[in-house]
Amino acid sequence: MTDRLTAQALLTGYARGIFPMAESRDDDTLYWFEPKLRGIIPLNGFRLSRSLAKELRKARYQIRVNTDFRATVEGCAARDETWINDALFALYDDLHAADHAHSLEVWNGAKLVGGVFGVTLGGAFFGESMFSRVPNASKIALAYAVDRLRQNGFKLFDTQYLTSHLASLGGIEISRKDYQIRLSQALHTHASFTKRIEDDPQSVLQRMTQTS
Repeated sequence: MTDRLTAQALLTGYARGIFPMAESRDDDTLYWFEPKLRGIIPLNGFRLSRSLAKELRKARYQIRVNTDFRATVEGCAARDETWINDALFALYDDLHAADHAHSLEVWNGAKLVGGVFGVTLGGAFFGESMFSRVPNASKIALAYAVDRLRQNGFKLFDTQYLTSHLASLGGIEISRKDYQIRLSQALHTHASFTKRIEDDPQSVLQRMTQTS
């Protein structure tokens, strides 16, 4: 456990396969975790349901990257119980400034209605959290995030734990040993989350349909 952590130490922890969480928003202490079973989303195994494909075709929302990183983290923490405390807010800000933390955001005009954020290192994306303020916003964010990771050379989408929501989208659990192997391969890969791609709804849907 620790109550003092730098952004570089956080990256070192991720490279070892561990990650920090607080017990609550008001808890000043951070604890390191390394689950026996690790949740991941296979980048070629995202489950695009008919309803989600239909939602993507509607193109009702605008997808942006890093437009308001802090607001995305705050949206993820805006719930009755959260593991994101003030120390993690500051660390994520530092990692974002160093190009190691990014947000993929779902906007409805001037309103941020959903998104996902995570930490990047090599070809690994460590997904931290996501949120929705309108139906399906987090699913839309994940679909666009998976497509962006695939297009930009990432090898690993780590979700830390597997929830029923993530499982419905193709998330799986793997052993700690398997995770370490995948992590090592990803860390030896160069990838960029912010590299420009064709991310209009039609292009994304076509690519996702081909791999789902």
